[in-house]
Amino acid sequence: MMTEMNEKIDYKALQQKALEQFKAGKSLVGKNGAFAPLIKQLLEAALEAELEEHIAKEEEPNRKNGKVRKTIKTADGQFELETSRDRNGSFEPELIKKRETVLAEQM
Repeated sequence: MMTEMNEKIDYKALQQKALEQFKAGKSLVGKNGAFAPLIKQLLEAALEAELEEHIAKEEEPNRKNGKVRKTIKTADGQFELETSRDRNGSFEPELIKKRETVLAEQM
């Protein structure tokens, strides 16, 4: 699943950037934060896994039906997230619900 992600993460560069931002007192999770690409990939992978589990449990024939982009807002800025959808439209993700655009602070 991680090989399907659009961006590959250079973990050494991520580590260096995180260290520099931490030392400078900057946020690590905002739009330009070192962890932003990692959080994006983690959320997209988790949503993909939710959809795959949903489809496996469906009694009626169902399958993936492309992706939709949505802007997610956080306390530290915003980012684009690609979420998968299903053909029947019965998938309701738990992590970030349909039409939800604000990421909960506890995440």
